[in-house]
Amino acid sequence: MGSSVESVTGQDVRGTLPDGLADAIRNTAEDIAALLRGVADTGAPVPRSEWTIGEAAAHLAQANELMADIAAGSERSHGDGTPQSLAEANERALAEFAERGAEPLAEMIVAQAEAYLTAMDQGGTDGTVHTPLGAMSRVELGSYLLTHMLGHGYDLARAAGRPHMIDAARVELTLPFMITAMPRVTNPAATAGLNARYRVRMRGGTGFGATFTDGAAVVSSEAPSRPDCTILIEPVTFLLMALGRCEQWGAIARGRVLAWGRKPWLAPRFPTLFTAP
Repeated sequence: MGSSVESVTGQDVRGTLPDGLADAIRNTAEDIAALLRGVADTGAPVPRSEWTIGEAAAHLAQANELMADIAAGSERSHGDGTPQSLAEANERALAEFAERGAEPLAEMIVAQAEAYLTAMDQGGTDGTVHTPLGAMSRVELGSYLLTHMLGHGYDLARAAGRPHMIDAARVELTLPFMITAMPRVTNPAATAGLNARYRVRMRGGTGFGATFTDGAAVVSSEAPSRPDCTILIEPVTFLLMALGRCEQWGAIARGRVLAWGRKPWLAPRFPTLFTAP
């Protein structure tokens, strides 16, 4: 998989972001805004969540603003990177932000996505920034922004009974963030003492490698030599599983996940090795 990062390292017309990332960020924000504008009751619940549609949209507006500010060079704190601290920070932020209207939130989500892109135009990709999940490059931050919008956009689409906006091309653009974040969100109880080498391939796309040595994870765009287990997964299913929106057994039963190698039985264990933040 030595060529696995080629599709996410070329420069787009802005000269600062990987091919397609700027358009994916803008289009995903606009897709979410269009979905929200069709919602009559933002007090309706989001499936498998404690939030209403209005609360989820408010969280997205706040998160987009946070990431735009970070890209622009502002120091912003939001938890310590653990799932519990992030959840607590989200709840505090929501309690301090009263807007729940569909139209104002739709406008904020789009405006703050554009603010991130403007910050990238003005500041470029050099250097690192501090994010809720630790230090990242500004490009990885953009991939983080896209990943976050896709996850909550999926939730809002389900709540509204509308098609979601996740596709294989957008999933490909989440990989810079995923590769950076996965070692930071390992589940210590699940990885304790684990020695295993995984190759994960997106069906029709690229992928990454994950190596565990005594439980410590290294994730890279390169596949490990002689992987113990190769996982081939449909891209949308990969993202939904990674974000805790999809159960693996149903995906396996529908043929969306295949595994082989010297230790194919390691495949079902892979999703349990990480905790979605």
